[in-house]
Amino acid sequence: MSLFLGAMRHHIPGRKELTEHVEVKKLLPAKEVYIPLIHGNNTAFDILVEEGSEVKVGTKLAQTKAGLHVPIYSSVSGTYKGVAKRMHNSLRPQQHMVIELDGKQEAIQSFEPKNFEELTREECVAVIKEAGIVGLGGAGFPTHVKYGKVDGVDTILINAVECEPYITADYKMIFDNCEDLILGCRIMKKMGDVATVYICIKESHPDLIEFVKQKCPAGSGIEVRPVPDVYPMGWERVLVREVLKKEYGMLPSEAGAIVGNASTAIAIARAFTKGMPITEKYITISGEAIKNPATVCVPVGMVASEIIAACGGYTEDSVRIIAGGPMMGRTIVNDQFVVDRAMNAITVLKHQPDNAIACLRCGRCSDHCPSGLQPVRITAAVKAGNVEEMEKRGAMSCIECGLCTYICPSKIDVTENVRKAKRTLMLKKKK
Repeated sequence: MSLFLGAMRHHIPGRKELTEHVEVKKLLPAKEVYIPLIHGNNTAFDILVEEGSEVKVGTKLAQTKAGLHVPIYSSVSGTYKGVAKRMHNSLRPQQHMVIELDGKQEAIQSFEPKNFEELTREECVAVIKEAGIVGLGGAGFPTHVKYGKVDGVDTILINAVECEPYITADYKMIFDNCEDLILGCRIMKKMGDVATVYICIKESHPDLIEFVKQKCPAGSGIEVRPVPDVYPMGWERVLVREVLKKEYGMLPSEAGAIVGNASTAIAIARAFTKGMPITEKYITISGEAIKNPATVCVPVGMVASEIIAACGGYTEDSVRIIAGGPMMGRTIVNDQFVVDRAMNAITVLKHQPDNAIACLRCGRCSDHCPSGLQPVRITAAVKAGNVEEMEKRGAMSCIECGLCTYICPSKIDVTENVRKAKRTLMLKKKK
C-alpha cells in the first residue's frame, strides 16, 4: 500500500466454490472445431495443409507470416474443410480453420521430445518456440520471447493466483498435473538462468499451497509463495510488487523477474516430454446464470454454445456472456465464439441494468487503481474530447482490470471510458 497512491488493490468475493470441488469434465465437439487464425493483432498466416486433407491431433496447421513466430496445431483428428469467418472473442469476425472431427482423436508427435537437462538454455527456448507455447493466463504472448535475453533476471514468478472471481481452471489443472508443473518450473528455471522460482498461490487456497509444497523437491530452488487474496494480484506488476517488493517501468525483467502462468509451465513440460503443443484447454464455465458450473477440458476451437449446453445451459432468458472472467473478460453478444489457447473462462451472469448515477468525486477509482492512474480524470478528458489530457493522465498505462468500475459507488463503467481514451490515443498515433 502507498500513502500517496492508496490501496491499489481490493478483495473481491471469489465465488470459486461454484466449481472448486466439481469434477473436471472432458468434452469433445459434436462435429467441428474452428481454429482462430489470429494472434494478438496479427491475422497473416501461412496455411500448411490443403483443403480436404486428413489431420491428426498435433498436426501443424499454420504459422504466422511475419512478426512473432507463432505456429498453430490441430486440436482434433479429422478433415480440414477450409477457412470460414465467424465471431471471435476479440469482438470482431475473424478467419477460422474448420476441421470436421472423425471421432477417433488420433494423435501424432508434433516434434521430437527432448530432455531439457541435455540441452543448452538457448536450445530449450527453441523448443518452446517451435511448440507455439503462449501465455495461457489470458494474454497469449509467445513465451519464447520472454527468454530471449535474460541478463539481470534472477527470479521467475509462476502465476497460479487466479485473482478473478469464478475462475478455477489453473486450480484444477495444477491438482491434475502437478508433476508437470514442477518439471515446467525446472525448465523455465534453466531458460531464465535463475536460482529461484516462486509458485505464487492465493492464501485463500491452503489446500493447493500444501499440495504443491509437498511436490517441490528439496533444494531445487522452487518454492511456493502464498500471496494475499486481493485483486488484481494476478497482474504481473502487482505480483512483482508483492513478492519482490520492486517496481519497474515497462517489463518485469527490469525488476529482475520473468512472470509466467502455471498452465503455461505445464504446457512447457508436455512439449518436452511428449512432443506435443497446446491442443486442449481447461476452461471454467461459471456464473449465476449457468445451471451446472464446472471446469471443463476441451479442444482448442470448440464452440462456446456446445460447452455451455454440456454444463446444463442457461438459467435465465437474458444473460451476459463473458469470454474470460467478469473483471477483464469481454462481453460477447452470442455464444458462437470459440475457445482459443489463451482463454481460461466463460462467465455467464444474469443481465443487470446499469443504473449509473453522476460521479460522486469520491476518488475511490484513483485510490484502488493498480497502475496508479486517476481514472476519473481520464473519464473527464474523454467527455471533454481532450486528447492531450488523456495522454497526460497516462490512459495507455491502463490494463483494463475493471477494478475502477467494480469499486465505483455511482455504478459508472469507468473502465469503458478509459478504453475509449486508449482507442482515441491509438487512432491518433496511427494518423
